[in-house]
Amino acid sequence: MIIVSGSPEFSMNPLTLTELERRMLQAKRNSQVVYRYPSVDALEFELKMRTHIVEAAKALYASGVSFATFEGSKCNEQYWTRTENGGFQLNGGVLPSVGINDIFENGHLYGFECAGAIIIILYKAVLETVGDAVFNAYFKNLFLRSWQYDRDLNLITTYNKNEAYPGDVLYFKNPEHDPETPEWQGENVIMLDDNLYFGHGIGIESGQGIINALNRMRRDNSTISAYLQDLVVHPDFEYLRGLSMRDAWWEEESAAEQIGIAGRIGSGTIRY
Repeated sequence: MIIVSGSPEFSMNPLTLTELERRMLQAKRNSQVVYRYPSVDALEFELKMRTHIVEAAKALYASGVSFATFEGSKCNEQYWTRTENGGFQLNGGVLPSVGINDIFENGHLYGFECAGAIIIILYKAVLETVGDAVFNAYFKNLFLRSWQYDRDLNLITTYNKNEAYPGDVLYFKNPEHDPETPEWQGENVIMLDDNLYFGHGIGIESGQGIINALNRMRRDNSTISAYLQDLVVHPDFEYLRGLSMRDAWWEEESAAEQIGIAGRIGSGTIRY
């Protein structure tokens, strides 16, 4: 169920929504879980950002980036510095939007694990949702390594895979992975649609396809299959919407102040 401004009754123009967004909206309406939003704008922001997460995942898949362990990670040194733990630190003087976009434009220069892919996808989706100006203002000094250690997206964790929606981050666990390949102990994925996921290093697959790929990475004589955990992670959509609203408010106040100054100058009340 969806509650907007305290009421289950609200209206949205279906022409402003994609087919995926309409299906997400209907699924949340039909859910036994109550989803509360302060306004229709807040609900629409979430739907749009979820769409951008899905699009960013597909774009990363098509970008030519390679899979690499933290020990073997690589990046475009024009924009990023590789740290000792295999992460990427944005170089000084580089706009965050430029650094993120370069990963998608020059993917052949990058290699990272699936956890790093998740945080890159989420940042790209935020960038596409709030725009360059807001993104560059609030996401300076970017460090890319793993979504588990990210702080500036205010990631929210729940534990009900049956309430996962496109744009959510999920995790397929491989409990009997080959100890020689610890990178295959599980796969971080983005949910693209019903039973369709993107996992960096595996690709775009159904849930069973992800499980089959992980099962091929198990140790000899293993008996426990990989499986989808209940873990579900997504950004704090309302927090991110607040950043764009705050920036819009600041611009409006600044413009009003400039108009006021010009008016006072015109009236002769200010002297230099």
